[in-house]
Amino acid sequence: MASYMKMISAARQLHRKPALLDNLCRGRAAASLRESSGVSRPPQRLSCPTDPHISTGDRMTAVRLTGRYRWARVTALSTDPSVPPTCSPFIIQARLYGSRASGVGFSGEDGGESAGSGGEESGGDDEAPYSGPQMTALTPMMVPDVFPNVPLIAVSRNPVFPRFIKIIEVKNKALMELLRRKVRLAQPYAGVFMKKDDNNESDVVESLDAIYSTGTFVQIHEMQDLGDKLRMIVMGHRRLDGNQSLKSCSACVRLCYLCLGPELQPLPSSDILMVEVDNVQHEQFTVTEEVKALTAEIVKTIRDIIALNPLYRESVLQMMQAGQRVVDNPIYLSDMGAALTGAESHELQDVLEETNIPKRLYKALSLLKKEYELSKLQQRLGREVEEKIKQTHRKYLLQEQLKIIKKELGLEKDDKEAIEEKFRERLKDRTVPQHIMDVINEELNKLGLLDNHSSEFNVTRNYLDWLTSIPWGTNSEENLSLERAREVLEEDHYGMDDVKKRILEFIAVSQLRGSTQGKILCFYGPPGVGKTSIARSIARALNRQYFRFSVGGMTDVAEIKGHRRTYVGAMPGKMIQCLKKTKTENPLVLIDEVDKIGRGYQGDPSSALLELLDPEQNANFLDHYLDVPVDLSKVLFICTANITDTIPEPLRDRMEMINVSGYVAQEKLAIAERYLVPQLRKVCGLTEEKSSISSEALGLLIRQYCRESGVRNLQKQIEKVFRKVAFSIVSGDQSSATVTPDNLQEYVGKPIFTVDRMYDITPPGVVMGLAWTALDVFAPPLGQLGDVMKESAKIASTFARAFLFSKDPGNNFLVNSHLHLHVPEGATPKDGPSAGCTIITALLSLATNQSVRQNVAMTGEVSLTGKILPVGGIKEKTIAARRAGVTCIVLPAENRKDFSDLPDYITEGLEVHFVDHYSQIYPIVFPQN
Repeated sequence: MASYMKMISAARQLHRKPALLDNLCRGRAAASLRESSGVSRPPQRLSCPTDPHISTGDRMTAVRLTGRYRWARVTALSTDPSVPPTCSPFIIQARLYGSRASGVGFSGEDGGESAGSGGEESGGDDEAPYSGPQMTALTPMMVPDVFPNVPLIAVSRNPVFPRFIKIIEVKNKALMELLRRKVRLAQPYAGVFMKKDDNNESDVVESLDAIYSTGTFVQIHEMQDLGDKLRMIVMGHRRLDGNQSLKSCSACVRLCYLCLGPELQPLPSSDILMVEVDNVQHEQFTVTEEVKALTAEIVKTIRDIIALNPLYRESVLQMMQAGQRVVDNPIYLSDMGAALTGAESHELQDVLEETNIPKRLYKALSLLKKEYELSKLQQRLGREVEEKIKQTHRKYLLQEQLKIIKKELGLEKDDKEAIEEKFRERLKDRTVPQHIMDVINEELNKLGLLDNHSSEFNVTRNYLDWLTSIPWGTNSEENLSLERAREVLEEDHYGMDDVKKRILEFIAVSQLRGSTQGKILCFYGPPGVGKTSIARSIARALNRQYFRFSVGGMTDVAEIKGHRRTYVGAMPGKMIQCLKKTKTENPLVLIDEVDKIGRGYQGDPSSALLELLDPEQNANFLDHYLDVPVDLSKVLFICTANITDTIPEPLRDRMEMINVSGYVAQEKLAIAERYLVPQLRKVCGLTEEKSSISSEALGLLIRQYCRESGVRNLQKQIEKVFRKVAFSIVSGDQSSATVTPDNLQEYVGKPIFTVDRMYDITPPGVVMGLAWTALDVFAPPLGQLGDVMKESAKIASTFARAFLFSKDPGNNFLVNSHLHLHVPEGATPKDGPSAGCTIITALLSLATNQSVRQNVAMTGEVSLTGKILPVGGIKEKTIAARRAGVTCIVLPAENRKDFSDLPDYITEGLEVHFVDHYSQIYPIVFPQN
């Protein structure tokens, strides 16, 4: 109040001494304040020309905002009414807000005293020297009742209600410069209008159609110049009605030029910066019972909202004027009720535009009721979430208390104690080696010292879990009865005598030793002959647990040897997992597809198998994860492969190789009748009464559709037949079906193999070999032959010329003729030396122009001297010869042992000749010579 009285005294001095005002007008450039250094000039007086836009009832101060990031409070006072309007003096009182170190104070309430003023202005006729910036509180001011032209500030979402404060940021350059000039010209007023489009972020508009017609006349209380934007604290005073836009403000420019110099020029802009406005007067009303009821209901609703959401309490305290009862002012109460809500923008604007006070109260009450319902919903949701959290927290506390109570009563032990007791319970009935037990005790002691939530605790616990899960000293009771084993093997598989004999020998040795033993076997043969399924039958016959894993395509050594425990997610290898799953030390482990094992950057798994499959090493197999030796000497390993060429030689040397050859037609027929047909009939949901396949149909199916070594394709064809039978029964075409050779094509289609030989009567130069095809020297194209077969053909040509010269010296056919050798089915790659004697016979037949003996076939490798060397695949070649109707076979003498192992139903009715030299073959195939 003291500062206010001093300012009035200074204004009266200027009025009594007009000479000071003239000097001030001549030195108008000195009227600006010092830059943002914190030190301002003493208060100065300015003469002001008459301007219709400036109200004579108030004289404002002008503050030059040249410093960035500093607040300036705009102050004003009411001058003496006796001062003529043509030369009313202005008092410029600058107040710059900076940091606390500058000695500047700040008071947020109007009329309060500043706490940190830098000096005090002296009054009187004598001019006292300036002693620093004068910092005073915001002086109460008189807002002009009529101010027709104001800058237009367009806002979004929430309008400004009279008597309420709002922070507004302006980013438009032209509008920012206009507001700066208005503040310098002591006109800190503006009109705030709300835009119709809430998505429009601009501070200005190009047309008045973009804003609502009713806005608010605001006074700029504080302004912070941030360079690229202005941040202002404005207070609404009254409602305005925008009439038309003003493109320029000549009086504002003239006064700015006069007072602050010519350096500031008006900025060109196409946006509406100024607007001509009229005051909006509300309709006259009387405080009726309805108004009182609306007022009371609004107050009650506000209290209910504050009770539900305490955050509204601060907003209400800021909106209420000090020392004034809100209930006594329905106008202010309606505005406050609308401003408290978070209603839609058009609803708030509707309240702002309403001039009928009872209607305005009713609209404000409607918005408050909506806000109250929203607050109740918010409180209910918050209560539900809080209740859930409380329940969870309460349950956790009760569980912890229960643990402590049980622990004190001895009913439950600590987590670490329970874990240790669980691990020791596992080892109670097992025979653990002493060196393994030492490692377990050491890890248990370390586990007791670790924190339950540390990562090392989980690693140690998992390691102990694996160590104690190994079946130390636990073996399954092995079946040592030969009769039981033979019965199981015959029940599941037909044929495969070599495999069954080897398993029975294994059982016999175990029976004599009185203990179980381990072995490493490898079954190799074509696909589909039952190598994998026989391993499961062996496990059942031996009463051993069965575990299978495939190494086909495996490229990581860790799959077999395990990971180091230092890695995240480390696990033991397949063998340790096998022992944990089977819970015995003597399971049967099937390692499938050892001929297709891969090799990658993680190592060579085939090399890792060397330790696993070595009888001298697997008694102390060391897994990388367990890092303790494990005895695998009692495990029966069975490996399967299709070919042996791709198995590494050191690995093949550690295994006992057993050949599982393909099945002949009689074996396939027996397998189909005994196993495949009953099994597939059940799979398709049929019975013997509804479907049946005759033996003749099965034989025809085997001969003309399924000639492969295994029975996998035969299984597919039989299933195809039963599927079609099931479809015909379900569709109602027939109630039952019997498949015979006559209707077999209706179920499986046309035959695939129809001809077994190229010639019924072989002409000269054609000989049948035992490679499932014939050899023909007449056809010009050369078949797809391998390098070994090409070498064998050259040897045969050389020997044939020499042999023909010894038999018929005058025959020069092989010397003078250009010969071509053709092997039918040229798309099929062929290689091997076994066609040597056949090629010689074909060349001699062509040279002598004599046909060979009918229904004869031969095989054997020939050297340059004519010696017949042994070959492989005697069983398969004999089977193919019988299927082609061959009655005479010529074999190497070294293969007599292989032929003697064949069953009688294969060799029955065949004329077999075993030869050592080709000279023994010539009289057999050319009996006329």
